[in-house]
Amino acid sequence: MKRLLLIAQRECRRMAANRMYLLSMLLFPVFVTVFFTSFMHEGQPENMPVGVVDLDNTTTTRKLTRLLDSFQSSEVVAHYPSVEEARQAMQHGDIYGFLYFPKETTAKLLAQRQPHVSYYYSYATLTSGALVFKDLKTVSTLGSAGVAKSVMSAKGYTDDQIMAFLQPIVLDLHTVGNPWVNYNIYLSTMLVPTCLLLLIFLLTAYAMGMELKENTATELVAAAGGNPFIALVGKMLPHIAVWIVVMGAYMVYTFGVLHFPHPGGWGVIVLLTVLSVLAAVGFGVFMFGLLPALRMSMSICSLWGVLSFSMVGTAFPVIAMDTPLQVLANIFPMRHFFLIYETCIFANNPLSDVALNIAALVLFAAAPVFVILRINRAYKEYVYME
Repeated sequence: MKRLLLIAQRECRRMAANRMYLLSMLLFPVFVTVFFTSFMHEGQPENMPVGVVDLDNTTTTRKLTRLLDSFQSSEVVAHYPSVEEARQAMQHGDIYGFLYFPKETTAKLLAQRQPHVSYYYSYATLTSGALVFKDLKTVSTLGSAGVAKSVMSAKGYTDDQIMAFLQPIVLDLHTVGNPWVNYNIYLSTMLVPTCLLLLIFLLTAYAMGMELKENTATELVAAAGGNPFIALVGKMLPHIAVWIVVMGAYMVYTFGVLHFPHPGGWGVIVLLTVLSVLAAVGFGVFMFGLLPALRMSMSICSLWGVLSFSMVGTAFPVIAMDTPLQVLANIFPMRHFFLIYETCIFANNPLSDVALNIAALVLFAAAPVFVILRINRAYKEYVYME
């Protein structure tokens, strides 16, 4: 225990003397957390610019234009004389979509001759494209329904008969977990932890590799009395403590200050915080053990962390990926972090539902056991090469 504490104190002095740790363990996590959570603080993008090509220019089409402008996600910023000009504006990024009313739109509506109202939208960015599409489609649907309702009312149909004709099946929608469809809740809970775990990967490999670069590895082994386990645990203790505080601060800020939904309770949040940090540190040490060189181990950790943004399963569902990729997703700690968060914190399901994911994080945390002898030999024999 005495050797363990002396090594931990030695590592604290090394961390305090290197500004890289201050930047990567404190300043950058604060920046990432504040950036992402404040960037999407409104929940959804609002007032995205759209255009209108109104060749009919009647009371009905102008009413539909005002309706489109009243939606939260869309704002009519321009009227164009032709589809070609509107298309060019959309390609230049001036608008995200436009609504096209051809000539005689209202006349055909009133005569029930099915006019063709077109809408065009850009899917170059997924979120804006989806929201603009929803608004444009809603306007088009409401326009035809409003005219049909007026015509049927003039013919003497009752309101019940009209609604049964216009909407024969009534939809009862329930958005579970995130009823506000808040993109901050949806994205920040994936982007920020993944960034933090990526930092843990890199800083762990960096700390292990710096012993070789600064020719202090033999000193570390000697301080541990030749016991590689004591050397590894003592060196990583300060890192684990700092990262648990950093990850815990993110959790408190997200769920306590911003009040993101967490019906699963704080007990699961604390468990996930500790498990994720231990798993990330264990993974970083494991990668250094496989490739006991500063550059190579940090490169592999960086690659693993970047791929995690795709393999975590929020941008594209894992179950929709090819079978080999579904299997591959299980070797990313971020994937298990997200499943535990989604299942137990967000959906308030029992921990037994994610027992395999918890076991996976424990396995990642214990992974250094398989390479500890290789690390010990590297610290005793390897010579750092520039």
